Amino acid sequence: MNSKMFEEKKSSREIFKGEILGLYFDRVKLPDGKTAYREKVTHPGAVAIVPVSNDGKVILVRQYRYPVEEITIEIPAGKIDRNEDPEDCAKRELAEEIGAVNVKLTHLSSFYTTPGFCNEILHLFIATDFKKTGNNPEEDEFLEVIETSLGEALSLIENGEIKDAKTIIGILMARDYINGKSNKN
Repeated sequence: MNSKMFEEKKSSREIFKGEILGLYFDRVKLPDGKTAYREKVTHPGAVAIVPVSNDGKVILVRQYRYPVEEITIEIPAGKIDRNEDPEDCAKRELAEEIGAVNVKLTHLSSFYTTPGFCNEILHLFIATDFKKTGNNPEEDEFLEVIETSLGEALSLIENGEIKDAKTIIGILMARDYINGKSNKN
């Protein structure tokens, strides 16, 4: 680790501990010896999946998102449960949200969603070669499944209908994977 950039935690105070998130107020020693304060949100991590059907359709979900007070268009995604493997979580989320089973998953990337204040890491997959059954969302999930072409999904990004970062990253990476530009082949 580059000691010229490292911030050493001196104290941490838990402000809130919820079902999914924790909020902490930390005091840190900066590389120049001064003290600063950081607010940090902890999160167990998540997965997001770009499902591409055998006939080339990208499967998305439309759902209401309370924090932004909007109906969003997103790729299927969900929080990783304690001690759950990201691939197992991706398979569970695909079955729940779009009814996809017997899935072939390819890992595209893992990235921090908002490293300025949160430690959430998101594992991104493309799903292919799956069978569709009826979806079974969690009891507090209300969503609509949308099947569209990759070109139309890209248009939804370009015209601002898709605003969700993981969905934008996922669709763009899936496009490159499908077109053979990914190093995941």
